[in-house]
Amino acid sequence: MLASTVIVTTLWCFCLLHPTSGQDCPSRQEIQGSLKQVQKLLSAHEASYLQSLRNLKKKINLLQSNVGKQTTRAINSTCPKLDVPINGRKLGKSHSVGHEVHFLCDPGYELVGSESRVCQESLTWSGQQTTCRDINECASSPCLNGGTCVDEVNQFSCICAKGWSGATCQSPVPTFFVTITNTSAATSPATAAASTLPAATTGPFVRPSRCTIVQGTTHCTCEPGYTISGRDSNTCTDIDECELFHNGQAGRLCLHACVNTPGGYRCSCPVGYNVTRDGRSCKDIDECATRQNNCTKDQMCINTYGGFQCVRVDCPKIPNATYVKTSPMRCERNPCPVDNKACSQTPNSFSYHYLAVVSNLSAPRVMFRVSALRPMGDTLRFSLLGGRQARRHFTVQRSDRVTGQLMLVSPVQGPATLEAEVEMSELERRVQLGRYITKVTMFVSQYEF
Repeated sequence: MLASTVIVTTLWCFCLLHPTSGQDCPSRQEIQGSLKQVQKLLSAHEASYLQSLRNLKKKINLLQSNVGKQTTRAINSTCPKLDVPINGRKLGKSHSVGHEVHFLCDPGYELVGSESRVCQESLTWSGQQTTCRDINECASSPCLNGGTCVDEVNQFSCICAKGWSGATCQSPVPTFFVTITNTSAATSPATAAASTLPAATTGPFVRPSRCTIVQGTTHCTCEPGYTISGRDSNTCTDIDECELFHNGQAGRLCLHACVNTPGGYRCSCPVGYNVTRDGRSCKDIDECATRQNNCTKDQMCINTYGGFQCVRVDCPKIPNATYVKTSPMRCERNPCPVDNKACSQTPNSFSYHYLAVVSNLSAPRVMFRVSALRPMGDTLRFSLLGGRQARRHFTVQRSDRVTGQLMLVSPVQGPATLEAEVEMSELERRVQLGRYITKVTMFVSQYEF
């Protein structure tokens, strides 16, 4: 287009300089017509060029906008922070897409909501909000004869009304008195009605009786917790409540140990427990919450009944694979090379969980559940790993299509520590897609309360 303009202009200039040449020069009108056509072509080219320039700017702006959005998403590609439920714990600190957190409730509380939640690609958490609800052992009104029920952790206690005792206030408290006929005629009825017989005290377990003479008959009574000693109506001796109610229908006065005291008794608890408000039960001391433990910074404190355990979770060392800790209780396998088949056969992850239970816990009982939140294959398989000891006390059952549960099949006498491994395998047309190992450690206390 530009070349045409140059040719027309050159030709016109040549004719002006050499008017007598043998060439036929175009007229002025023809030259003006050619110039107008050239001008139109230049205008069209300029418009096309400007339109292409505008389209290029739009594409550049669009690319810049997309890059900005991707950068913003990369910065904010985490799910919102999940709060730790009251009276419970949260295991897992990573809020990145694909990572999961687990929730556990303290003893005496039951979990409501999702036990595990996964950060999804939409930057929202799967499942429902988790809370820990108190288990109300007083809901069935176990205290009798006007007793008041006190809800405790994993148990209840009864504050009995006056005149009743026992674990559920089912037994009356015995009253001791004696009536003696006075044969002495020296005391008139009027004098006898206001007289009180003297008595002596020889120690904290002996008290004087309170005697009155009414119309020739002596009535002697003792303070609560004492009884008339044999034929001596003037002396009251202490009642050994620990011995009296040890095997009676009233049941045991104390869940652990009973100590007889002058006029009463008190209950004591083993190391690691405190006496509850009712004075007869024992409540575990949480050494982890009260910092009464000696765990180091690289260890995690696990409260147990009557004590605590310091545990350290280290990722396993397996040939052909490497693992990295993604949360305090979870290790995940690093990506395997494409040609490394041995690496792809190793477990995808290891999860570690610790349970505290009392001795002689009734069985069968569900101890732990393992679920697949986003199954990839067409089949899930659950199995129990470990040796003879694990299979002696545990088994694995399927509760639904995506959940397996670890079952305690026989009571365990404490103190003891049991370990079990639950393997969850994902299959697609019988071809293994992934393996996930959950290691459960159970600390069994020495006592049953």
